[in-house]
Amino acid sequence: MKYLSICLALLCAFGLSSAVSAQQGPLRITIEEGIIQPLPIAIPDFQAETGEAGQLAGDLARVIAADLQGTGVFREIPSSAFIAQYSDFNAPVSFPDWKAINAQALVTGAVSVSGNSVNVKFRVFDVVSGSNLGEGLQFSGTTEGWRRMAHKVADEVYSRITGEGGYFDSRVVYVSETGPKNDRKKRLAIMDYDGANVRYLTDSSAIVLAPRFSPTGDRVLYTSYESGFPRIYVLNVGSVQRRVLESAEGTMSFAPRFSPSGQTVVFSLSQGGNTDIYTMDIASGQSVRLTNTPSIETAPSYSPDGSKIVFESDRSGSPQLYIMAATGGEARRISFGEGRYGTPVWSPRGDLVAFTKQHGGRFHIGVMRTDGSEERLLTASFLDEGPTWSPNGRVIMFTRETQGAGGASSIYSVDITGRVLRQVSTPEGGSDPSWSPLQQ
Repeated sequence: MKYLSICLALLCAFGLSSAVSAQQGPLRITIEEGIIQPLPIAIPDFQAETGEAGQLAGDLARVIAADLQGTGVFREIPSSAFIAQYSDFNAPVSFPDWKAINAQALVTGAVSVSGNSVNVKFRVFDVVSGSNLGEGLQFSGTTEGWRRMAHKVADEVYSRITGEGGYFDSRVVYVSETGPKNDRKKRLAIMDYDGANVRYLTDSSAIVLAPRFSPTGDRVLYTSYESGFPRIYVLNVGSVQRRVLESAEGTMSFAPRFSPSGQTVVFSLSQGGNTDIYTMDIASGQSVRLTNTPSIETAPSYSPDGSKIVFESDRSGSPQLYIMAATGGEARRISFGEGRYGTPVWSPRGDLVAFTKQHGGRFHIGVMRTDGSEERLLTASFLDEGPTWSPNGRVIMFTRETQGAGGASSIYSVDITGRVLRQVSTPEGGSDPSWSPLQQ
């Protein structure tokens, strides 16, 4: 893949340490740790190849640009600065015109519409070396699904320039919140990663909490109080059909997550004043107890290979993070900083654990290595909690709540460097986000 002459800068933008030398193009640079300015990228409106494609040609380019610029890795060059007038997808690129405005990457495209069908062709260029980073790139879909095609194009551009997997063609399930703080109505909702195309999965007749996507993105686990006690449900996203995962009478079950196989659920179960971690086979309903201590054990999350579980426990006297084998047994503490730790989530890359930390009257979203080293706090506010990872392990979404009787919950995202913090727009208040894998 011909992405080296551009990706050198991006490795640094991610805050990584690397020594890479471009084998083609004019750049031959060795890079160590550091932060640089975002990469300048030009994304002119796509060419409309049919009369019906005029509006889509511009809309697609704008969503692609928003996706890429939202990462903090790219900076879009405004069209007012363009020297070259892009109008023919098949014409040779005049690289000097793009170099003159300091563009280092260029994305061009063409759109055709026939009835309800849309076809998008696009190219990605390294302006510095004057090279094409891919031939024959295109996606087809429907006019209703044009935003998803834009996200797929952005994922491809992101991947070809950085060498990383993308995350734009994904969805987020969350809790939509309305009403005053003392009478908050909650229902499950699903949206595109950027807040578009919101669809509601439940009504607001009962409190719902902590929705979690399955590894294939077709099902959601969540906790509901519709019976008066917390119970775990599994819901099919397409049909919105659901069923309860039965637990013993007199118990309360909550904080569920799927295993990487999607066949098992790990969760907390409270009985007789004690809370422990269990697993359940979804097909048979058979449960296995993994912890057995006189403390609160909750918020379990599997490692990507399914061999380990990270969880929260107050067995040391305050909530801390522990890792144990997926079959249970002795647990190893990994959090040792000041404050209280909770809601750990294993990165899909397997290298980090995200968590919520409370210290000094503030809440933080942070990350640490799986051995507890290199702890970094990415946010700080009155209340930040409940991290969830993007499919590529580079961005974290979470809930932020404002202070006071009129305080409201919103969904935010932050990259793993902590530099790029933004609010995700939702029609009402939002909390408890869970990021899906990339859509198939």
